[in-house]
Amino acid sequence: MALAASEGDVCLPLAQLAQDEAIACTADVLRANLLESGVAVLAAPLPPRDCAHPLVLDADDRLYLRRFFDLEQRLAAALVTRARAPAQAVPPTLRTTLDKLFKPRTTPGPDWQKLAVALALQGRLTVISGGPGTGKTTTVAALLACLLELTPTLRIALAAPTGKAAARMLEALRARAADLPAKLRKRLPAEAHTLHRLLGVTPVAGRFRHHAGNPLAVDVLVVDEASMLDLALATRVLDALPPDARLILLGDKDQLAAVEAGAVFAELSAARVFSAHTLEQLALLTGTPAQALADLPTPATSTALADSVVWLTESHRFRHDSGIGRLAANINAGEGTEALAWLRGGEDASARWIDDEGARPSEATLNAMEAGYAPYLAALRAPAVDAQARAAAAFAAFDRFRVLVAVHEGGRGLVALNAHLERVLRAALDLPPERGPGHAWLGRPVIVLRNDALLGLYNGDIGLCLPDDSGMLMVFFPQPGGSYRCIAPLRLPAHDTAFALTVHKSQGSEFEEVLLVLPAKPVRVLTRELLYTGVTRAARQVTLAGPARVFAAGCGLRTVRLSGLAARMSAQP
Repeated sequence: MALAASEGDVCLPLAQLAQDEAIACTADVLRANLLESGVAVLAAPLPPRDCAHPLVLDADDRLYLRRFFDLEQRLAAALVTRARAPAQAVPPTLRTTLDKLFKPRTTPGPDWQKLAVALALQGRLTVISGGPGTGKTTTVAALLACLLELTPTLRIALAAPTGKAAARMLEALRARAADLPAKLRKRLPAEAHTLHRLLGVTPVAGRFRHHAGNPLAVDVLVVDEASMLDLALATRVLDALPPDARLILLGDKDQLAAVEAGAVFAELSAARVFSAHTLEQLALLTGTPAQALADLPTPATSTALADSVVWLTESHRFRHDSGIGRLAANINAGEGTEALAWLRGGEDASARWIDDEGARPSEATLNAMEAGYAPYLAALRAPAVDAQARAAAAFAAFDRFRVLVAVHEGGRGLVALNAHLERVLRAALDLPPERGPGHAWLGRPVIVLRNDALLGLYNGDIGLCLPDDSGMLMVFFPQPGGSYRCIAPLRLPAHDTAFALTVHKSQGSEFEEVLLVLPAKPVRVLTRELLYTGVTRAARQVTLAGPARVFAAGCGLRTVRLSGLAARMSAQP
C-alpha cells in the first residue's frame, strides 16, 4: 500500500492486488486472509472509530491505508454537502450585470463563461475546468464582480497550490478586472496566497492553524490550478472552509495530477451534467436560448456533483488548429503518430520538433537551450540604475523561456541540463570557478523545494541571484505589486538550480517559449498528461526535442490514479 501511495494511488482493488505473483491467491482468499489477520477492517459503511487496524477494506473490495480512507470519506462528504446546498436566489437585476460583463457572441453556441458565472452564483460549489486560454480567470473576475455587487462586504480569498500559480492568478485577475467599475475593482482581493499559507502552516507536519474548529474567515474561496490538489490538501481545504462559504475550483482536467496521492480535480470534473431546472434557470439568467442548452447531458439518476461542474473548451489564447492548440489536442487524443508527422512537416512555427535520438542532447537541442537564455544573459550584462531595476529586467528576460524535462537523472534529465546551462552561463559571464556562500553565483536561478513560513517562501517559488545595491549577492523574489525582496543565499530553505524544471514543477506557470526535452527512452512518468501539461506551458512557441518513439509512446500512455472518491460521493446519504 505504501508503494501504491508513492505512485499516486489512494487505494488498491483486491482483484488487481491478487494478480501480484508474490501473493498468488484469488481476491476472495485475499479478502478473507486480510480480515482474519487483524490487519484490515471492513468498512460498513465506516470502520469503528476505536479500531486500530492500519488497513480498511470497503464494500467494493478497495483496500486503503486507514489514513487515506478517512481522508477520502471526509472529502466526499464535504463536497456532496456543499454541492447539495439549496440554490441561492439570484436577483433578476444580475442579468443586466451579466450582459454588461459579457459582450454578445459573434460565433454560434452558448457563452460558457457567462453560464459558468450564472451557475456559480446559485451554488456553494463550482468546479470550472478548461485548458489554457479558455477564460477561467475572466470568468472568475466576472463572478466576483457580480458577488460584490450583491454583497459589497464579501470576504474573498484567492489561493493556489504554489506561489507562482497564486501570483499569476492575481496578476491575471487584475488584468481582467481593468474594465470593471472602480468601486468593484477596489473591493477585489489585493493578494493571493499559497494554500499552505492560507491554511496557516504549523511546526507539526500536516497540521494547519485553520480547520473545522477554527475555520477560515472567508465568504468565497477561489482555488486556481486545482489539478495540483492531492487528497490530503483538498480535504484540509474543505475542512477549513465555513459551511456557508462558496468554493470555486479552477483547473484543467487534462493536466497532470498532484505529485502526492490522489487525482481530486480530474475526478470532480470528469462529468458535466445539469438538471432540467438548472438549465431553465441558466437560460433565464443569461438570456441563452433554451434550444442552445437542449443537448446538454441531464442526469437520469441523482448525480453527486450535478449542477456543479462546467467545462470551458473555447481557447482565446490560440486557435484549436494553431500550432500549440493543435499539438495539445493531438496529444490529448493519443494521436502521437499524427502529431509527430505534422510537427516534422514544419507547417506552424509555433510548434517545432528536433529529432534527437542520443543518450545526451544533440548539438541542435543544446543550441536551442542556449539561444533561449540569450536574452537573460544580455539582461545580466546590462547596466542598471539600482537593484530593483536590475531584478525587474532579469526576471522579465528569464521568465520568457524555460527548459522542461520529464526525468531528473540521465544525460537528458534535470540535473544534467541544469549543470550544462550553469557552465555555459558562468563561462559567458567570466565568473570564477568558486561559488559563493550558499552556492550562490551571479545569475543563478533557484527554485525553493520546501515551505518556510518564517521566510514567506514556499515550494515552487523562483528566485534569481543578483547583486543588491551594496554589490552583495542576494536571492531576489518577486512580490505583489511588482517589487522584489532579497534574501541571503545561506538563509534559503532547500533549493535547486532552475534553468530546467520538471514538468510537474512548471504547473501553474506560463512562458512565451518552452523547450521540452524528452528522455532517451520511454519511461512510466512520460504520459499523455505530462506531454500536454508541458506543451501548454507555452504561450507563443513550443519546441520538443527527443526520439520519435519516446514521444509516440508518451502520447499512448495515460495516467491512471486508483481512487474511490467518485464512488464515495455517489454513496453519500
